[in-house]
Amino acid sequence: MKRRVLRFLSLSTLFTPPPLSRSYATKYTAHLTKSSTNSNHLSIQITPPNVPSDPRGYPYPRKDIICRVLNILKNSPEWPFDLQEYFLSLGTQLTTLETSEILKGENNPKRALEFFRFSSEVAGVKHDSFTYNRIMTIMAKNERFDDVGLIRDEMERKGVRGSISTVNILIGIYGGSERESDLERCVGLVEKWGLRFNGYTFKCLLQAYLRSGDVGKAVGVYEKMRRGGYKLDIFAYNMLLDALAKDDQVERAIKVFMDMKRKHVEPDEYSFTILIRTLGKKGKASDFLSLFKEMIEKGCALNLIAYNTMIQALLKNSMVEKAIFVFEKMVENNCRPNEFTYIVILDALIAEGKLDQLHHVVEISKIFINKSIYAYLIRTLSNLGHTSEAHKLFCNMWNLGPRGDRTAYVSMLENLCNSGKTQEATDLLSKIKEYGLLPDSVMYNMVFSALGKLKLVKDILSLYEQMTLDGVLPDIFTYNILLSSFGRAGCLNEAVNLFREMEDGNCKPDTISYNSLINCLGKNGELDEAHMKFMEMRERGLNPDVFTYSTLIECFGKLGKVEMSCRLFDEMVEEGCSPNTVTYNILLDCLERRGRVAEALKLYEKMKLQGLTPDSITYTVLERLQSGSGRPMRVPKKGSTVGWVMSPLR
Repeated sequence: MKRRVLRFLSLSTLFTPPPLSRSYATKYTAHLTKSSTNSNHLSIQITPPNVPSDPRGYPYPRKDIICRVLNILKNSPEWPFDLQEYFLSLGTQLTTLETSEILKGENNPKRALEFFRFSSEVAGVKHDSFTYNRIMTIMAKNERFDDVGLIRDEMERKGVRGSISTVNILIGIYGGSERESDLERCVGLVEKWGLRFNGYTFKCLLQAYLRSGDVGKAVGVYEKMRRGGYKLDIFAYNMLLDALAKDDQVERAIKVFMDMKRKHVEPDEYSFTILIRTLGKKGKASDFLSLFKEMIEKGCALNLIAYNTMIQALLKNSMVEKAIFVFEKMVENNCRPNEFTYIVILDALIAEGKLDQLHHVVEISKIFINKSIYAYLIRTLSNLGHTSEAHKLFCNMWNLGPRGDRTAYVSMLENLCNSGKTQEATDLLSKIKEYGLLPDSVMYNMVFSALGKLKLVKDILSLYEQMTLDGVLPDIFTYNILLSSFGRAGCLNEAVNLFREMEDGNCKPDTISYNSLINCLGKNGELDEAHMKFMEMRERGLNPDVFTYSTLIECFGKLGKVEMSCRLFDEMVEEGCSPNTVTYNILLDCLERRGRVAEALKLYEKMKLQGLTPDSITYTVLERLQSGSGRPMRVPKKGSTVGWVMSPLR
């Protein structure tokens, strides 16, 4: 209804002059063709405006029409009908330039493609290379590459001759594509449309080959450019230099670099950096030193990448003193080193046996060094066995300022524990609050584990008391570590008391806790108590694992209760807990020591059927069986073969 009302509005309503004096962008003229007797209805004929043209004869785009169309596209849900009505009332067709401007102003790629189709089918626009270029650019920008292929196919099917810009756009879109045929098809359009490569086309094609990793074809394009008198820009030159360097074509990279300067394209810091890195890997120290000097003389900005590259090149060529000198200049010029800087310096100092210079490196750059770098240095030194240097650096770290770094602290604590320096680890843990940190169970567990391996029970008890005073609650890992440590040291009373503490507290025993206590009881002769704990464990809904059964089988076997060991083994299998090589070794040893050769051989057959690989203990027991049975038997040879492939034991 709204459209019908608009069609029959009176002429006075349509052409009432605006209250302001501003003129319209496009002026229309009309003459009266028919009127009613009372002048209520008029018919007029509009004369199309005289649209100005550019020097080539193409009409300038009409901004009012472009704005109106864009407004309808963006605000009307029924824009195809509204646009059709608008074009009918306009009495003129859109030009390709106006269509391109409308497409450019439409942000929705789907609607842009729909309008592209609409302008051809309804508005009568005959699309040329200019509008095709525009819509393909829009689709590519929004990563709708399938639509780009369809538009390209349509363009060829309709016989629309593209321009060299069309080829450039397509090369840019398909450059680096997984399908090489797409790029080659784009290049073939040059000959099909009778076009000629220009400098930008060469550049697009070269970059496309480089993105796809085809350095050979990229070099071929570059040679054609040279013969045609074209030159690249600095960005493309750097891409080519980097690709040649990575492809180990050093001599060709140097030739491109020299050609670059002959073409009056001044190398920048990235150009120099690429060659310095490459020459450094090849051990050509004099060449990359000359390039670095030239780089400084030309006033190139020495950024982080440039400094890191130069330092790495020097260190690869065992020029440690010069590398540290460059590092000093880097700091003087207020260029902040990153982790990579310290990584290459540390690796080189360790390799050259000059680790004493690390303190100087850290000292001169202390205004830039951060916690993560300290943590890396400490961790790396500790892992490589330089625990003393790591500890010294750690202490220096807190004096220099960065406090409260938990990562560095835990890393240092872990490395001290792993290297067996339990006294230093305990001292470090006792001073944790001085470093602005709060202790937790993870830190204490590390030290407990280290002390337990050395059977330092007194130190464990002292540290456990300190843990309580610090208000740190032990977790299940703490209890299990302590139970295992007491069992290893034969401290039965401490293990039993700690287990009772677990039962009375909030941290209830788990399977590992029971395993540790059962092991401790069994190894200390309390076999009945160990078996009771085993039964109690099952009553509480905890499933015994292979370690539980193996421990009890061993304990009963050592006391001569082989029948009980065999019963536990059978029960283990019935419960679905598969015995491992250790379990078989334990029971084989028990049977062999009691002279029960036949049962041992039968058990050995079961082990083979299960597909377990014997270890050195298995071989030792088999050799004892062979010597004590009085019967000839074949013992499998020790080897790397997995499974049993030799003759069975007979």
